[in-house]
Amino acid sequence: MNPRTQRATVAGPAGAIEVAVDSPDAAPRGVALVCHPHPLHGGTMDNKVVQTLARAFVQLGYRALRFNFRGIGASEGAWDEGRGEIDDALAVAHAHRDPALPLAVAGFSFGGYVATHVAQRLGDVERLVLIAPAVTNFSPAPVSQQTLVIHGEADDVVPLAAVLDWARAAVLPVTVIPGTGHFFHGQLPLLKQCVTGAWHR
Repeated sequence: MNPRTQRATVAGPAGAIEVAVDSPDAAPRGVALVCHPHPLHGGTMDNKVVQTLARAFVQLGYRALRFNFRGIGASEGAWDEGRGEIDDALAVAHAHRDPALPLAVAGFSFGGYVATHVAQRLGDVERLVLIAPAVTNFSPAPVSQQTLVIHGEADDVVPLAAVLDWARAAVLPVTVIPGTGHFFHGQLPLLKQCVTGAWHR
């Protein structure tokens, strides 16, 4: 992501977990955990949407934590159909969170599903950010009405209609970026702006 990205390893339930840490110039005002998309479909912590989320959080003054789920990159273990991946994210959160600072949790696609369960289990998350959350093949945990949801109008992986159906039941607003697909090609600066802008509201 940038030359100042620090690499770390966390002991996870299935072995070592590879973590990338990006910090703001000043003392952080919080910590943000960012979960990547589906490991079996090319998802890694270096995904462009995940990196964009990390940049947004660093701009907001947070220390951003990206990590590879089990079996990806240098992370040990093997795919566990979403169950163990939630445990991986919790292990990173517990290892790197500062009890004196608020914790935000974010996720893209499959990572959004994981993020909902992490937030539910931790219970004291400052805010949840879901980008094109996987609500069709996985079952997200219930979320707060303060959750920020951003989706592409032309998403061909997680249809907008499915996300709206899910959000309607939770009475959740959804920010829709017109004309963009699942990976927000050409719209990453706008995606970042949507996250940072919403944070100040």
